[in-house]
Amino acid sequence: MNSYRVHTDQELFAALKRGEVKVFNEIYERYFGLLYRHAYHMLHDRVQAEDVVQDIFQMLLEKCNELELQHSLKAFLYASVRFRVLKQFRHNKVVENYLSTIVALSENTVQTIDIYIEEKELAKRIEEGLSKLPPKMREVFELSRIDELSYQEISEKLNVTEHTVRKQMSNALKIMRSSFKNSFVIFF
Repeated sequence: MNSYRVHTDQELFAALKRGEVKVFNEIYERYFGLLYRHAYHMLHDRVQAEDVVQDIFQMLLEKCNELELQHSLKAFLYASVRFRVLKQFRHNKVVENYLSTIVALSENTVQTIDIYIEEKELAKRIEEGLSKLPPKMREVFELSRIDELSYQEISEKLNVTEHTVRKQMSNALKIMRSSFKNSFVIFF
């Protein structure tokens, strides 16, 4: 059995690109703990940190042939974790914004179990709605609703027409509304 422990990161990555899938185990063992601690330090949530690191390793395995490392494998993995955590923060911000709107509406009422359950259901529906959006549409939606950019600013940032931005937002809102169908009737 070939031992990869003595190989450098560059050699491991080259072997992985050549299709030597067994080398993946060495990369995983070498970096899982370090990447997990890095993600946990930023997220302060064990489950989310583990999910982020697992996603990074899955991406590495699936897309290794498409990747060209600019620096070291270690630097690439750390940067990937940071990027994925920032993406997670953005996603959490969308959910928090929607939930804070609901909380503001019910601020003067007594918190009951029914409201708590409905808020959880609403958060679930927001998650479902966001997951249905194609990546570009989701990016436009998040730039508008999270970053609060105007359609013109979004069109300049993404190098598309303002009409395209309007159309993407219109479609995104339709998709999001379909996730909330019947929810607001029950909640309000």
